Amino acid sequence: MAATIEDIDACVFDAYGTLFDVNAAAAHCRDALGDKADELSALWRNRQLQYTWLRSLMQEYVEFWQVTGDGLDYALAVLGIKDDALRQRLMDIYMRLDAYPEVKDMLTTLKAGGLKTAILSNGSPKMLSSAVKNAGIDDVLDISFSVDAIGIYKPHPSVYQMAVDGLGVEAGRICFMSSNAWDAAAAANFGFRVVWVNRFGQPQERIPGDHEQEIKTLVALPPLLGL
Repeated sequence: MAATIEDIDACVFDAYGTLFDVNAAAAHCRDALGDKADELSALWRNRQLQYTWLRSLMQEYVEFWQVTGDGLDYALAVLGIKDDALRQRLMDIYMRLDAYPEVKDMLTTLKAGGLKTAILSNGSPKMLSSAVKNAGIDDVLDISFSVDAIGIYKPHPSVYQMAVDGLGVEAGRICFMSSNAWDAAAAANFGFRVVWVNRFGQPQERIPGDHEQEIKTLVALPPLLGL
């Protein structure tokens, strides 16, 4: 089939929300959270991301696992939940989040088509390793890049540069996928060819950087690349 996005040598993926379901932890604890599950999940994710940006600006880096715990603690406090065992259960599940159902087949198709595949994530190495292993996608990923190597979070340009340097592929020949509108915009502004995986029906961000294509799930990615 004809490719819509041509001259690509590598596909690089954001992890959380793109390959792995960030709402899975709260969903698996719905028995304990009840009607607060969805609100907790949204609060948790929102504060987790905000803390990465704030810490980057403050030059107070800590690994993503701590930021994830801090974000959860804030969400629990907002909802008035005081339950140490539930907190631990949520964190344990976050360490091995479910992958979206199309992920393994999609990556398998990309590898069979001769493309390099990688993760580029805020996640700490331990978190990424656990999620990748749990999803059974070790054999269809070439490498995972963690911001822990440079001590600053997305959307700093040095994060995206890690993929260029680590894969030995110029930015214009890397196709980058993220479900986060701000990440997609920042990656495009850096120079990647970007496909925004708009799983959640978000509006486009009002920041620099224009994605080339918008899809709802990663099922639609291989056809865009002619695979």
